[in-house]
Amino acid sequence: MTTREPRAPRLARLAGLIADETRATCLLALLDGRAWTASELARHAGVAASTLSEHLGKLVAGGLLAEERQGRHRYVRLADAAVAQLVEDLAAQVGPGDAVRPRGLRESSAGAAMARGRTCYDHLAGRLGIGVTDGLTMRGLLRQDAGFALTEAGVRWFGAAGISLDRRGRRPLARGCLDWTERRPHLAGVAGAALCRHVMDAGWCVRIGSERAVRVTPSGERALYDLLGIEADSLR
Repeated sequence: MTTREPRAPRLARLAGLIADETRATCLLALLDGRAWTASELARHAGVAASTLSEHLGKLVAGGLLAEERQGRHRYVRLADAAVAQLVEDLAAQVGPGDAVRPRGLRESSAGAAMARGRTCYDHLAGRLGIGVTDGLTMRGLLRQDAGFALTEAGVRWFGAAGISLDRRGRRPLARGCLDWTERRPHLAGVAGAALCRHVMDAGWCVRIGSERAVRVTPSGERALYDLLGIEADSLR
């Protein structure tokens, strides 16, 4: 007699939710960590509002999206960091080697900006994220030899830099997230989120365009060099 795996039906349902190009497009867009309206996502995915609404209903019911309503507007965001990690990990499996050739200069420039620096839900990714991760590692603040872990010196460094680490939840303090453009892990977890929030609040990085791309400002270049020895040329 074959013993049925109780998780198999739920795993199949989850895979089915993601295995649709329109829904996958929405999930990838929402990796910017912000809430989008249904109409914004419909334009982004290139589908009718009624079609998009049906897809969003399935994603909300399946626990991948959280929904908020303000007046007549419907906002959705990724349900939590675990969903963001799942989407980013899957996206890393179909990285730049499988990407479609850009259709024009604007699309090519947008892709270059995303590769240079972007947010991955609530932490930094692209060359910027890898540069920060390498800088922390080379200074003995982060270990990557057996998974990602902040060292005691790393915890002190965050405190000295005025970056608060909220350790009250179950989210890991540090974890690696495979970067789909660099094909190497960058820093995620509580520390990655806190560092990203600090960088944005301090004006060291600003968002550009309508997607997840960010640009390091001149003050950010100076700060990242002083704190982590990251050369400005590697961030441009």
